[in-house]
Amino acid sequence: MSNKSPTIVREIMSRDCYRVSGKASIATLADRLSHHRLPGAPVVDEHDHLIGFISEQDVLGKVLDSVYMNNEPPLVEELMRHEVLSVAPTKSIIDLAQEMLGAKPKVYPVTEQGRLAGIVTRRDVLSAILRMRSS
Repeated sequence: MSNKSPTIVREIMSRDCYRVSGKASIATLADRLSHHRLPGAPVVDEHDHLIGFISEQDVLGKVLDSVYMNNEPPLVEELMRHEVLSVAPTKSIIDLAQEMLGAKPKVYPVTEQGRLAGIVTRRDVLSAILRMRSS
């Protein structure tokens, strides 16, 4: 590996990322998000196509309701957001950092031809910019 600072998303994204099926229960998702210490997860179909995104914030109220009502929480597909901000692996890290300055997600799915290739987080982008600065 070279000492060159990363400049595009592909160089900093996590390829082996947690993803969830729309058919998963919210309880299972909440457990996995907690285990992996993630603020959210991409939702994929059986061919790994990105079909949505679900965050801790999306599930918190439903998990709380299911505890109080003692009932089964809904499925991921019932709560996920269908309109997902995703990025291409060739996107500039600087451009993505500028987009992240607004009220945007903390986690971006990275897609190639509609399929999930990985995720990139604000922390990944910040670390990359710090490495650029020190080069």
